[in-house]
Amino acid sequence: MSGRLLVLEGIDGCGKTTQLRHLANWLPRSGLMPEGARLHLTREPGGTALGVALRKLVLHPPGDASPEPLAELLLYAADRAQHVAQLIRPTLEQGHWVLCDRFSGSTLAYQGYGRELDLDLIQQLEQIATAGLVPDLTFWLELSVEESLVRRDARSNDRIEAEGVDFLTRVATGFAVLARERSWVPLQADQQVESVSSALESQLNHHFGPLQESMR
Repeated sequence: MSGRLLVLEGIDGCGKTTQLRHLANWLPRSGLMPEGARLHLTREPGGTALGVALRKLVLHPPGDASPEPLAELLLYAADRAQHVAQLIRPTLEQGHWVLCDRFSGSTLAYQGYGRELDLDLIQQLEQIATAGLVPDLTFWLELSVEESLVRRDARSNDRIEAEGVDFLTRVATGFAVLARERSWVPLQADQQVESVSSALESQLNHHFGPLQESMR
């Protein structure tokens, strides 16, 4: 596949949405993407029509229909399997780039470390759902739990965000472990927005600039 899969990960409030918007404008003009390649923005859960329905079930279930932890995990796996097969892999095979808000790392962090489900099981499901597809580059927007809570104070929480401080602390720990194990690029997200954007640009230039492309 000649396209690139780029992922932004991090706890709620880390600024992923803001930086995704920035990259959506910057990347096509950066000179890093091959001529004719397009940038596709997507997210998990919710990157396909099926994913939109699954996202609603997971984050905003009706009445007492909240899924149990294992059911929640399987819904995320179903969303990812559809997402990869229907959107991500075909887009990459056409030579385009995909910029994704969350991917398999979030499932390990939230359902593995946060829900304390079996990590081996989650990684097995990851392999099944992705069919071995891994991001070319994952950015971890690192933010303290305290700052996350401050940033999210004025906005309503979905079911996952409302789990509380202990849950979010375990999730943050999970992200830190995954970033080391999977060689993600860590970026301090408690900086000014412009500083984070500049750091993202610098890292993308470093990984996909002319010198790196000539070495592939």
